[in-house]
Amino acid sequence: MTASNLHFLRDVQPAPKLARSAPQRVPLGELLRQRGALAEDDLAMAVALQQREEARFGDILLANGFVTTEELYAALAQQYGTSTADLQAQPPDVRLIDKLGADFCIRHAVVPWKRVGGATILICSRPDEFDKLAKVMPDDFGRLLLAIAPEQDIQAALIAARHRSLAKRAETRVAEHESCRSWKRGTVGLIFIALTLSIIALFIFSPALGFGLLTAWAVTTLVVNSAVKASAAVAHMRRRNSEKVTFFSERQPPGIAKLPTVSIMVPLFKETEIAGRLVKRLSAISYPRELLDICLVVEEDDTLTQTTLARSALPRWMRQITVPRGAVKTKPRALNFALDFCKGSIIGVYDAEDAPDADQIHRVVRRFHERGQDVACLQGILDFYNARTNWLSRCFTVEYATWFRVILPGLERLGFAVPLGGTTLFFRRHALEELGGWDAHNVTEDADLGIRLARHGYRTELIDTVTEEEANCRVWPWIKQRSRWIKGYAMTYGVAMRAPRALLRELGWWKFLGVQILFLGTLSQFLLAPVLWSFWALPLGLPHPLLNVMPIEMFYLLGAVFLLSEVLTIAVGVLAVSGPKHRWLRWWVPTLHVYFPLASLAAMKGFLEIAHRPFYWDKTMHGVFDHAEDDTISVPDQPRQHPA
Repeated sequence: MTASNLHFLRDVQPAPKLARSAPQRVPLGELLRQRGALAEDDLAMAVALQQREEARFGDILLANGFVTTEELYAALAQQYGTSTADLQAQPPDVRLIDKLGADFCIRHAVVPWKRVGGATILICSRPDEFDKLAKVMPDDFGRLLLAIAPEQDIQAALIAARHRSLAKRAETRVAEHESCRSWKRGTVGLIFIALTLSIIALFIFSPALGFGLLTAWAVTTLVVNSAVKASAAVAHMRRRNSEKVTFFSERQPPGIAKLPTVSIMVPLFKETEIAGRLVKRLSAISYPRELLDICLVVEEDDTLTQTTLARSALPRWMRQITVPRGAVKTKPRALNFALDFCKGSIIGVYDAEDAPDADQIHRVVRRFHERGQDVACLQGILDFYNARTNWLSRCFTVEYATWFRVILPGLERLGFAVPLGGTTLFFRRHALEELGGWDAHNVTEDADLGIRLARHGYRTELIDTVTEEEANCRVWPWIKQRSRWIKGYAMTYGVAMRAPRALLRELGWWKFLGVQILFLGTLSQFLLAPVLWSFWALPLGLPHPLLNVMPIEMFYLLGAVFLLSEVLTIAVGVLAVSGPKHRWLRWWVPTLHVYFPLASLAAMKGFLEIAHRPFYWDKTMHGVFDHAEDDTISVPDQPRQHPA
């Protein structure tokens, strides 16, 4: 035993034996005041805040800048009669961590440090939980001694000691039968080649038969998708009208006794242009700072983003979480890793370029409070702040308005499973952890998670709050981004349909039918759109493979179907942009006829990638058309804002 350990052992606090009454300690706030670290007015405000918020007293002090981290933990050490530990100078014993499990240590913000004279030193960032934790420690830990360290120091030590196992866990949190990680590139490639060769053989045997079958399937999916689109639009309008009627007549739910902590994960990768603006935009959120846990999730080898964040002075309620290297490098893997480090009972996800409504978190907390535990996810509305950049950004804005303002609310109203968007998502933490988080290998992790939520009996609701982001409005980057989405849709459908009977049993026939329409129907439309385009040859006087084998009446019927689907697309698009902000886009809605063919090109690229690199994440660069603020700006902590 070294001299330094003997000195530390004299200072640390042993686990107390059961007694008739617990020893009375001087309150933390009073200790800080006596030490000259906390002003009287700040102490009074912190005590008042703790009465109405689910926040730890120390977090309130730190988030509002009332004390420093060093002052807080020095006072905690004095309060509990122990010492603070320097985990950077003396890392913990890895063998002790393994006995508890790194995930247990992260969840409870503790780390078994070392063995000293038959005792085990347990470092806590929340010493008030020491007695409870002592009861679940392994017997061979012997006598427990309490030491104290900041939570961020404990987390850093755990990552340094067990980064490989934590990275592996992030990649395998989802059950294997619900994940696409077991996909074998060779097998998928062979299936893809076999399917392609079968279609070619069919066309060689009978071009008319092959073209006729593809046309029949393309038209069938077009009709079904159009019917769902129309039904969703009608359901959305009925709901909107009913909400207007019942808004003032419904009984208001009881108030929230204590506001919960909300953790927001923002995955960043090679973001040299966006980090400073992100900090400024998230600083506009009006939720109390001590209840807002913003986690900027950065890859270990992403020095570009880390350097950018280092130049942007982060407020106390924002922190960086560094994800160790692993077998894959995807957004869902980063989210899985960061999930364990979040503090909140509500978990949100934003993208790097997002600018949410200032009151968005208040709305989310209120909706979760009003709903039952079966509502595990809330999806906000996505919009763009650069809609006027060019034609592609205008069409993208119309498409997003249609999807998030009309189609998704309508699908929810119809009782279908809701495929999620990648941002402005909020989850009940317990439900997210029950499902194992995100599938780290799925490149459209949001859609996959929406289906898994439904399979496990949870519901997703749309919430009327907007997050603006940057429209990807350069042609090739747009195609790459869309190809990733389509590839992920195909992978999600493939995983869900591994066991169709199980999927039917878990979802019920109605949601099961919805999955077929939303995934198989949409994918078919993207891939077979060129088959439908071929009918433009007829009015142009060009030959067509079906001209001599299909009655003329059938051509008229197909023409009517195509015309009605186009009119429906325009009508729903106009409905989606009918609000004051987007009304100017109504004249651009008909140009979607030229916009959507880009998605077919993206679909071809995505399906080719499934065969040879299914887990490749085609990164979308942000900040290209957003020059509103300087990305090196420092953002101070804003004054407190409370709900009315």
